[in-house]
Amino acid sequence: MKRRAIDPETPNESVERSLCEALAALRDVDEMQAFLHDLCTPAELEALVDRWRVVPYLQEELPYREIHERTGVSITTIGRVARFLNQGNGGYLAAAARAARKRKTAKVPA
Repeated sequence: MKRRAIDPETPNESVERSLCEALAALRDVDEMQAFLHDLCTPAELEALVDRWRVVPYLQEELPYREIHERTGVSITTIGRVARFLNQGNGGYLAAAARAARKRKTAKVPA
């Protein structure tokens, strides 16, 4: 993580919370996608996509090598995501569970 030589006026925790509030305030996937494309460089966005891409395979408990062969994501990144899935703050699990529920309800005819 980048460290600055001078202390910023606003504490990082406060700005991080503000960013989370901004993300949560977006109304739909299109707004979120537009925001992420504005916020992130192409390389940063690719890194986020790679991390998210391996989550379902890790939840299926596929071997890292097989996940790498299916996705092209590095073994190091796969291991990092696995560590946070198992020992993180629950963010991956919450997002994956909600995304799965949303996909499931979208498939159910009304």
